[in-house]
Amino acid sequence: MASIKWDHTVHYVNDLEKAMAKFREVGLNAFMGGSHKLWGTYNALSYFDLCYIEFLAVEDRSLVESVKEPNDVVKDSIKLLPHREEMSRAALRTDDIEAVREQLSAFQLQMSPIMVGKRVDAQGNLIEWKMMTIAGDFQGLPYPFVIQWTGSEQERRERLKESGIIQAHPAGDVQIAEAVFDVEDPVAVAKHWHELFGFEYEKSDLPEVRLAVEKQAFVFKKGPLNRMQQLVFHTDVLELKGKTMTIGEGQYKFD
Repeated sequence: MASIKWDHTVHYVNDLEKAMAKFREVGLNAFMGGSHKLWGTYNALSYFDLCYIEFLAVEDRSLVESVKEPNDVVKDSIKLLPHREEMSRAALRTDDIEAVREQLSAFQLQMSPIMVGKRVDAQGNLIEWKMMTIAGDFQGLPYPFVIQWTGSEQERRERLKESGIIQAHPAGDVQIAEAVFDVEDPVAVAKHWHELFGFEYEKSDLPEVRLAVEKQAFVFKKGPLNRMQQLVFHTDVLELKGKTMTIGEGQYKFD
């Protein structure tokens, strides 16, 4: 079975500068990523080792509206913005996107073709990847999308450190630990994602259901929203512990 890990979280925002400023206020690095010239979106990023947050905004609405590819991550930007700055789909990283596509084909999901993504970063470098989206939802919760980066994880980590993209946060040690999903039926959703992606159950008390994603977790709690609602960070920074920061409809909680 192909390796599947949590790569990043998409949070749609109207103003990248404001989102970055909120992170910087609490001592977290955030910086401009670049433009998706084929899709009309652009982003800002905040890295916590290889798991990161992507603030995604609309740069050219007419271009987004004209995109023919079945890229739901891009298309959702104009469905939600400017009215709802929501956290969206989790991105799952794999080392073999073709194998993941084959694995998921047994579940009769509507998957996009494997697409080549690209953007130019703030230094003018071309960044490329492969990605695949899964259309629709399960009980209202949109499916994750799947991404494969060029090279091994260690090569990518070293490259990102050398370029200064992965670096220590001014606040201190902070790591992304959990994504919390507000769903109507936590048990059913967790079972479905377990079957699709192989994430194992963690011990928890109902109505909360947890799936282990390596050392991180996807947490499903009962509620009406049917979307990712919160990211939880683990930190030893006393100034951050117990705080919750809100950006649009998304929450960032520090434990």
